[in-house]
Amino acid sequence: MGNTNDPYELSEGVPSVEVFRRLRTDAGLSDKDPAAVALALPNTWHGVLLHHEGEPVGMGRVIGDGGTAFQVVDICVHPAHQGRGLGRRIMAALTDELERRAPATAYVSLIADGPARFLYEKFGFADTATHHSIGMYRVMEGNDGSVGNHGSSGPHTVPGGSPHP
Repeated sequence: MGNTNDPYELSEGVPSVEVFRRLRTDAGLSDKDPAAVALALPNTWHGVLLHHEGEPVGMGRVIGDGGTAFQVVDICVHPAHQGRGLGRRIMAALTDELERRAPATAYVSLIADGPARFLYEKFGFADTATHHSIGMYRVMEGNDGSVGNHGSSGPHTVPGGSPHP
């Protein structure tokens, strides 16, 4: 940023559903249902996109209630562009925005996969176990994984009217 020879451009925003899914899967993260992504992206508190020669190659988002709780999510960089400090640039942009706009008493969390924890530690994130707590999660897995399926047993109707067992 500021370097005219830098082939990467970091900008505020969120990707399209298709780009979001591609960036996640290209980086080895799990794919997400397109309908779920379409619901999620407009609820981003702050997002950044990283482009290389006009092509999106990385992203990151902060989600939350805007006051007490935030979560850093979807940090990813295409493998062909990894190892160049780009994840650090994405995290710096997100944490700068959190420091600028989030209340001082806000709780900011994230899930660190593998060695990414070392990047996040550089931005002040710590293992929750050092604070006598553990991180927990639950994946909402319904019968078919579609949006609107809340894991109820028996047939139900999804948007579009088709019944699914």
